[in-house]
Amino acid sequence: MKIAILRFGGSNCDLDVQKALNNLGAETELVWYKEVLEGFDGVIIPGGFSYGDYLRAGAIAARTKIMQSVREMAEDGKPILGICNGAQILSESHLVPGTFTLNQYPKFVCKWVKLLKIGRSPFTTFSSEIVNLPIAHKEGRFVVPSQLLKELYENDQVVFKYVDDNGRPTSSANPNGSRDNIAAVSNLEKNVLAMMPHPERASEKLLGSVDGNVIFESMISYMNTL
Repeated sequence: MKIAILRFGGSNCDLDVQKALNNLGAETELVWYKEVLEGFDGVIIPGGFSYGDYLRAGAIAARTKIMQSVREMAEDGKPILGICNGAQILSESHLVPGTFTLNQYPKFVCKWVKLLKIGRSPFTTFSSEIVNLPIAHKEGRFVVPSQLLKELYENDQVVFKYVDDNGRPTSSANPNGSRDNIAAVSNLEKNVLAMMPHPERASEKLLGSVDGNVIFESMISYMNTL
C-alpha cells in the first residue's frame, strides 16, 4: 500500500503531508508532476501555490499530464485527497463539483476553525462529529449554483462545514464566505475529497491538535479494503 504525494512548482505542504502519513505507518512517495503514477493505491495533492496561482488557483496544475493519471485512479475507485491548493486543483480538474474562489473578504486568512462532519466519506470513517483544523488561504470560498448545491446534499457530497463552538454553521464561523459554510466536498462516488483546511497541520500535539490524523487514518483504512 503506497500513497503518492504530488509536487508541482509552488507546492509547499508536501513534506508536511509526508511526515504526517509516515508517522501513521503509511508508505509514501513524493512524485514530481512530470513523473508517472504507477503502483500507487492513493493520491494526495497537498497545499501551496502551484504555478504561483496564476490565472486561477489550481488552474495550471489541473491541466498537467499527471492529472490524467489521477483521473484514471479516481475512476478505479482509489482515494484522492486534495488539501487547500490541492482542493482547488481537483475543482479545476472537474473531479469534484463547485469552485474554490477568492474569499468574500479578499485577504489571506490563517486561523484555526472547527468543522462539523456532514456526509459519509472514506476520509471520515474515524472522524468525530467535530474536528479542529487550521486554514491558510486567500481563495478558499466555495461557490456553487443553487441547483447543484441541492444535488450535493441529495447525494451526500457535502463532507465538512465550518461551525462555531456549539457546532452550528453560523455566518461568524464562516471564515471565507463559502456557500452554506461548506469546507469540503466529494465526488459522487465519495472516493475524491477536496478540503480547504489542512489536516497535516493538526497531526501532532506539538502543533496544537491531532484531529487531522483522522482524515489520513480513514484514508489508509479505506485503502486496505480495496
